Amino acid sequence: MPPRRRPQFSQESIDQQLQQIHLLDQSSSTENLEQLGPIIKQIHSGRQQDAYLRAVQALIESKDEEISTICGDNYQEFINSVQTLFSIKSYTTNLRDKIGSLDQSVSQIGRGLVDKKRTLLQSKKTAANLDEGIDTLQACLRVLDVVNRVGEMIKEGKYWSALRSLEDIESMPPTSLSQTPLFQHLLSSLPSLRGQIKDAVTASVKQWLLDIRNISAQVGQLALEAMDTRTRRWRSRREKDPSLKSSRVGSAVEVVTYEKIEYNVLDNDQLKVDFTPLYQCIHIYGALDALDEIRKSYQADRKAQSDLIIPEPLPLTSLRSITQEIVGFFIIENHVLSTTGSFRSERDVEELWDALVKRLNSAVEYSLRSENEPDTYLAVKEVLLGFVMTLESYSYLTGSLHSLILKLFEKYVSMIEKQFGARFESIISQDDCLPMYVEKASERDSVIDTVWLLSDERQQLQSTPLPLSLPWSQAFYLICQDIRGFVQNFYQFIEGVAQHHRNIDDLLSKSLGGLLNNYISSSIAKRAEQTSNLSQIAQIVGNLEHLEVACVELERSLTNIRSSQRGGAIRVNASKSFASTLAWTLTRVNASIKSKLDDFFGLSEYDWTPNHREDAPSMYLYELVNWLTTVVDSLVIKETYKEKAYRAAVEYLAGSLTEFMTGRNIPMMNEHAISNILVDVDFLEDEFKRNGRPELCTIFQELRMMASIVLSDKVAEYLIPTLRQTTYNKIKPKQLQALLEKLARFGSQCRDTPSRERGEKRRKEAEAVGKIFPGENR
Repeated sequence: MPPRRRPQFSQESIDQQLQQIHLLDQSSSTENLEQLGPIIKQIHSGRQQDAYLRAVQALIESKDEEISTICGDNYQEFINSVQTLFSIKSYTTNLRDKIGSLDQSVSQIGRGLVDKKRTLLQSKKTAANLDEGIDTLQACLRVLDVVNRVGEMIKEGKYWSALRSLEDIESMPPTSLSQTPLFQHLLSSLPSLRGQIKDAVTASVKQWLLDIRNISAQVGQLALEAMDTRTRRWRSRREKDPSLKSSRVGSAVEVVTYEKIEYNVLDNDQLKVDFTPLYQCIHIYGALDALDEIRKSYQADRKAQSDLIIPEPLPLTSLRSITQEIVGFFIIENHVLSTTGSFRSERDVEELWDALVKRLNSAVEYSLRSENEPDTYLAVKEVLLGFVMTLESYSYLTGSLHSLILKLFEKYVSMIEKQFGARFESIISQDDCLPMYVEKASERDSVIDTVWLLSDERQQLQSTPLPLSLPWSQAFYLICQDIRGFVQNFYQFIEGVAQHHRNIDDLLSKSLGGLLNNYISSSIAKRAEQTSNLSQIAQIVGNLEHLEVACVELERSLTNIRSSQRGGAIRVNASKSFASTLAWTLTRVNASIKSKLDDFFGLSEYDWTPNHREDAPSMYLYELVNWLTTVVDSLVIKETYKEKAYRAAVEYLAGSLTEFMTGRNIPMMNEHAISNILVDVDFLEDEFKRNGRPELCTIFQELRMMASIVLSDKVAEYLIPTLRQTTYNKIKPKQLQALLEKLARFGSQCRDTPSRERGEKRRKEAEAVGKIFPGENR
């Protein structure tokens, strides 16, 4: 607080105060000098003291006059007053002396006071200067402290606070400090401090990027595990609720369900990813108007990191870990994209994604170029599918990855086709071609549940008492089992793939058709060709019949399975192939029967020029008929096939007997031999009628007719065109000519005239028949 200044008095104020002083109070017997005390005490300088003295003197003079007047008017009183006046004068003189003395004292005191005042003012000025200097110094210290704190805040990572502190320094109101060189120097150093903040926050985000790269694989692992859990949970629920059968993971229904238990892979009990360094860096760079710089730097750094994820070449054993790192990388990018506003553009992220997916596709295809194990392809598919489903949930486009999976799927199907094809060939080649035998109900049910059957046959077999010989061999059961395994492997690969159902249907149809046609049907045909045992061939026929049914039931079964994924009906184009193989195998049945019949005919001992007609058939025919009926009736084939087998056998018998009469192996014969053949034919017809197959008798009609023309001597009738075309239309002129020539040849060698004449007659008849229209001479 400044010292209190003494009041200054003008001359007028002093005169006014003196005029108010009454030294002689009429009511008082003493001098009124006390009134001078306060006035004297207020005197500060010599000049004021003189003014007071003069004023006192003038006052005294005016009082003398007053006294004289009073004395003149009042003499006595005047005398008294003069005496009093002298007394007063004496007092006044004394007072003057006292005043002088007092004036000197006051002058000395005032002079000391003035010196002290001067000293005090100088001290105050110095103190004020010191205070100002202290204030300035304190302001400087505060600024320096702020600057020092900026450095500490940079070290502590409080970049935004440091930047705000620099802004506070710049925005300080103008003060005496503002013009100081120190403050100007501090202002000039602020850009450098901003650069330090920028460098520090850049270093922090670089370290953060390194840390993020190190934990990307863990983020991806957690995301893939969460997707696997999500898939298994949804599959379980879909199995319990048929209405959800057509919905897959990622569908609207599943997404709504999953949102209730959504798992944050970036913030959970196992891992917490802190994005603060990136956000802080973006904030700082934005405040420094350098956001484009950090944006470009971030994009370049992330591109460099993405380029390092996939090694060249790509080891398939590390594919899972690599996909985990890719998933973590792009989950982080998705989070940055959605939480940093305009800092990250979708185009930048899409460029990184497209480039990395392209490299991944090429690397996987290159790594699988020489791989021949289907299980390896299946393992790669499982990894890629989890990868695709996880990133689809984060809205990444995965079309090229689906195309890659389908491409791998085609190679996988090709490999399992060869694998299962080799197994089918092995099954068929090693089959014993005997009916499959079951003793227990569990065995029967297991087999019936594996093979494809019509419902009627299934019910019949289930109700048949045990033990039971099934109408197929072990091969049919194993083929059905492996077809189911093939379909399971097929759908195991494609499970979860939501695109291109029609392509998958076509591929499955093509694959199954290839397996059934090229491996199963063709292998069965080869096996039938190599088999001569009639019962085994018959069992092959039974297998083929059931395989034809299995193709139809398989189509229905696959269509039901496929409808769960909204696909169309699946066609298995193998029925024609099995029908063709069945027809060919049936010819093998006929061929086997014919081969056995040849053995019987090899045992025959016909006399082609006997002297008389036999009454009993040839002995070999008894065994032949017994064998034929026993074997054909015991064949495990349809009745229609048995009828065809009988017809083919009888046709072969009729053809063989006809060949005896018309073929070149027998040069000549007589009428008795022809009659003996008719006796054999009568026996065969009687046996077939006795066995309930009278329709087979018609097969010998041509042979009988030819024999009757010769034995009844009706060649002349045969030469008549109208009769030949109506009555004898089944007789071929060439065969009749051949028979007549054999008879003629026999007659020409006989020595008796009648026989030679009959021989000549037959020769002429043969020439006449040979002259019949050339087109008929076949």
